Amino acid sequence: MKNKAILEGLLFVVGEDGLSIEQIMDVLAIDIETAKELIKELKVDYEDENRGLRIDFLGNRFKLTTKYEHREYYQKLLLNPETNTLSQAALETLAIIAYNEPITRVQIDTIRGVGSKEVIRKLIAKGFIKESGRSDLPGRPILYETTSEFLDYFGLATIEDLPDMREFLEENTKEEDDESDLYDSKYVEINN
Repeated sequence: MKNKAILEGLLFVVGEDGLSIEQIMDVLAIDIETAKELIKELKVDYEDENRGLRIDFLGNRFKLTTKYEHREYYQKLLLNPETNTLSQAALETLAIIAYNEPITRVQIDTIRGVGSKEVIRKLIAKGFIKESGRSDLPGRPILYETTSEFLDYFGLATIEDLPDMREFLEENTKEEDDESDLYDSKYVEINN
């Protein structure tokens, strides 16, 4: 019984990445039959109508997912103006994608300096970005780009209507130069 609870927690922790049967066997130190039985028992638990999750086998991995029959409530939440605000992380990620599209998640992470996986997932759910193909880079990572919903939300006719970043960078560079003058001393220390 304890292993079933641990498996449930593991599936929650890994999120949309899911777990392969081999990972389940390795982490729980169990054989394949025991792993299959645990998954089966957990699936039965989630079939109860009072549960909002289920276990799916997608992309060769077991994943916790929401029940399809509740989708109208999930959409309602995502479209609610109170929950439809964008966080600072979402705005940063959107700006990076808009100015560099198409772009991979790893490239976004490199520019931001932090992981963007969850932010990207939320932006896709809100309809602001979409998958636009695969890169030719090793591993063929997914490419992301903005959508027409993004343009509508920000009142843009086309992506070319975004402000020119060169002007912004020039202004910031000038401000940094002005600030550095405050700290640069014109006095020279004389050693006796």
